[in-house]
Amino acid sequence: MSLLPPGKALAFAAVGERRCLGVRRAGRWLVCPYGAVLESEGVADQCPRCARLDRSRSVAADTMADDPRPYAVYLAYFGPGLVKVGITAAERGAARLVEQGAVAYAWLGRGPLMAARRAEAVLGSALGVPDRFTKEAKRAARTALPPVAERAAELARLHGAARAVAGWPETLEPVEFAWTDHTELFGLGRIPAAGGVVESGGLSAGAEIVGEV
Repeated sequence: MSLLPPGKALAFAAVGERRCLGVRRAGRWLVCPYGAVLESEGVADQCPRCARLDRSRSVAADTMADDPRPYAVYLAYFGPGLVKVGITAAERGAARLVEQGAVAYAWLGRGPLMAARRAEAVLGSALGVPDRFTKEAKRAARTALPPVAERAAELARLHGAARAVAGWPETLEPVEFAWTDHTELFGLGRIPAAGGVVESGGLSAGAEIVGEV
């Protein structure tokens, strides 16, 4: 495997058809039993039937309330005034925060799924923070990030406010404030201000994406 240092040219070419990823069960993907081909212009990674099956056992869709795994509640920082509260399976660690593009984050508590869900709703309402932001809002915020110390201070303030909120679920164990910043992981210090955004209309066979790391 070759390294991809900043400044290195990088290109991708789409080959073949886009196919359904299937269904995720017990931490792994099961192949789509229909072998469904997806539209090249679409953004979905599942066919309608697999998507319906996935949502029938989905934490995000509130159709999997009996999940026995412990869950963690977190504060995710994307930029000034862009902090959200969310939950993730504790076994995933910070993977969910990286997937969402959180610039920094702090854990609030850990416990059963329904306790984490309740905390997410109670804290989101009490603190006046949402449970999601658009990708456009996240991208815009990354071009005007304050110093690292200010990001930590905003997380610390909200973490303290969260601990003081009445209605904290008894079965959710609070976590002392500690924060993590993703500046180095994401290479934010090396990214120039965006001059524009190119939206792809889909990747059909033969399409190419060419750029620089």
